[in-house]
Amino acid sequence: MRGYTQLVHEQRYQIYALMKAEHNQTEIAEILGVHKSTISRELRRNCGLRGYRPKQAHSLAMESQNNRATARISNSTWSSVERLLREDWSPEQISCWLKIFKSTSISHEWIYQYIYQDKMSNGTLHHHLRCQKKRRKRYGSYDRRGQIINRVSIDERPAIVDSRSRIGDWELDTIIGKAHKQAIVTITERKTRFSLIRKVKFKTAENVSDAIIALLTPMKKWVKTLTADNGKEFAFHQLIAKALNAKFYFAHPYSSWERGLNENTNGLIRQYIPKKTDFKQVSQKQIDTVMEKLNNRPRKCLGFKTPNQVFFGINPTVALQS
Repeated sequence: MRGYTQLVHEQRYQIYALMKAEHNQTEIAEILGVHKSTISRELRRNCGLRGYRPKQAHSLAMESQNNRATARISNSTWSSVERLLREDWSPEQISCWLKIFKSTSISHEWIYQYIYQDKMSNGTLHHHLRCQKKRRKRYGSYDRRGQIINRVSIDERPAIVDSRSRIGDWELDTIIGKAHKQAIVTITERKTRFSLIRKVKFKTAENVSDAIIALLTPMKKWVKTLTADNGKEFAFHQLIAKALNAKFYFAHPYSSWERGLNENTNGLIRQYIPKKTDFKQVSQKQIDTVMEKLNNRPRKCLGFKTPNQVFFGINPTVALQS
């Protein structure tokens, strides 16, 4: 049996008609597909002097709902919520950010309700929610890609990397475009969740290594280790390690959980660049915008600070606007 839920206008007319037909509350709940307590509350709260009338009941319910929201949350707060939603922050990120840094209390459930109400009014806020899809398990097969020469196993990686107690340990991966044409190189720092992203025309070892070196050279002093999967695009790992003066390690085959942060980051990127996207239609400028958004979104694992805050001490200006 379903739990309590808000009724819509049409359901109130159904309730009125079913009551006229002498159905009891339990039968009405079954027909409408709601819990019987929903019907009980509706009749208790929204009846007038002349009994239950759907138009009056709906007006009373909307007035009560608006009064509760208005009394608790100001218009300026909702304006801030809308602005951050359009920056693709999640309701939980917004709720916790406002509480920690603005001393404003608003639950993520309220924000979700606000989004759904906006959607009912043909608004667009729901487009900024991260899409949820069912994940299907992928089973490994025998490795037919050959072995990377002089690879060093993740088993030899220093234990301090697992503790995330320092800045400088990075995970590497690639995202492949539609029809395996072009690719995106993704690099994520384990402690701060700071991400770097660049498109390459071909997913070759030369192109990928050039992209990694170009992205990490400006912050070379913060590069201690690099961890990648066993893709052939990382065959020039020794060249990368030498250029960055870092140690390069490889996860075990078909063990994506050993690079869980990078896999999660790729999922965040897919919010902006979905699967089956033709990367020929995606510019580096667009990718830079995605990178900027990810590095300025608060993370629960960082105490709702952003990667830029933890890595560089840079506050997200969009969240600090009044």
